[in-house]
Amino acid sequence: MADGITAQLAAFICSFDGGRLSPDQIVTAKSCILDWSAVALAGRDEPVSRILREMTSSEGGTAEATVIGLAGRLPARAAALSNGTTSHALDYDDTHFDHIGHSTVGVFPAALALGEALGCDGKAVLDAFVIGLEVACRVGRYLGNAHYRTGFHQTATAGAFGAAAASARLLRLDDERCCHAIGLVSTRASGLKSQFGTMGKPFHAGLAASNGVEAAKLAALGFASNPQGLECLQGFAETHAGEGDAQAAFEGLGEAFRFDRVQFKHHACCHGTHAPIDALKALRAEIGPHVSNARSVTLRVHPQWLRVCNILSPATGLEAKFSFRLTGAMALAGRDTAALDTFSDAICTDPELAGLRERVKVETDDRLGSIEAVAIVEMPDGSRIEHHCDLAEPIDAAVTRARLVEKAQALIGRPATATLLETVDTLDTGDGFALPGVLSSLAA
Repeated sequence: MADGITAQLAAFICSFDGGRLSPDQIVTAKSCILDWSAVALAGRDEPVSRILREMTSSEGGTAEATVIGLAGRLPARAAALSNGTTSHALDYDDTHFDHIGHSTVGVFPAALALGEALGCDGKAVLDAFVIGLEVACRVGRYLGNAHYRTGFHQTATAGAFGAAAASARLLRLDDERCCHAIGLVSTRASGLKSQFGTMGKPFHAGLAASNGVEAAKLAALGFASNPQGLECLQGFAETHAGEGDAQAAFEGLGEAFRFDRVQFKHHACCHGTHAPIDALKALRAEIGPHVSNARSVTLRVHPQWLRVCNILSPATGLEAKFSFRLTGAMALAGRDTAALDTFSDAICTDPELAGLRERVKVETDDRLGSIEAVAIVEMPDGSRIEHHCDLAEPIDAAVTRARLVEKAQALIGRPATATLLETVDTLDTGDGFALPGVLSSLAA
């Protein structure tokens, strides 16, 4: 990228013709918004969501944007902070493994809030959201696994760049000011994996969205930064353990897209646990319920997950979401890992699950992909059976949609899901932007 990474990103953000997106890519983006809306509505009464609403509403400000769970409106930056946090409160939102993070919760709250504040129509918001998603994925891949392994949470870091991109697109910044927005967000992006299992993790999504809105709005007003803050000497990538492989990360930018490789969650826990859960559920379906009598269970996963979701003996429902051993025990016992109330504090001391958990051993295998797992069960008679699961295997779009609708219905009910479906499906065909009002109504 001879002109610099940020310059190339700005050219894409400011000049890409959204009409070139394929119908399938538009469907994927709408699926992300449907899923985000459902998990945000379902998470609005979580303690972390209430705390964020209490703080932002107490500060007040210009009534610009809808806050899920609040009757009034707040400034766009505050709305993005609150809605981003709320939508990640359940840790049940989509994931993208280019940057090992939750893409939509960092980007869409920024587009939602700023789009409403600016009076944009749904088509413009959808367009900005796609641009922001793609930037988050590309920057995340540029930062690479080293950034993640060091302890940075890409939902907050790469997500902030995506939120700034979406915001810059909505504000119609020129290339120069867009570069300043990216440079500015590079000095604002933050988020540590040490917060996993606490309220600090969902807060990362709110930070990403809020930082993106702030950086773009300041750039629009003429605020100047180092316009190469992402890639320069002592810039974000260098100081945050970025791998800096620009060729791999940005090749084909604007010609080919990566955001549509998003993975949707169908278990209410860390995405790193999903492949082992699916492998064990497949073994239970094959062997039957007596699989819970197994003498031992071995889970083989990629090494990167040991610092993410390998809490050996979780004590809270939040910690349970980050435990291979406990989620593995739940899968063996036939517990509903898609249900929110399954992940309670009580699950951690359940006698049946505690016994199963002690029989689960986690091993690493760097030959596995990041979203692959192998489950091996040894039965009392000495027989062994195993199952391999790879989440990267393609799933038919109709199957994905059906599963997302089923998930939404379980989270917010059938009537609310039907309303959301109609609103999201027509997001880019009407003159206005109905989604904020619909979310406010459904949250009331």
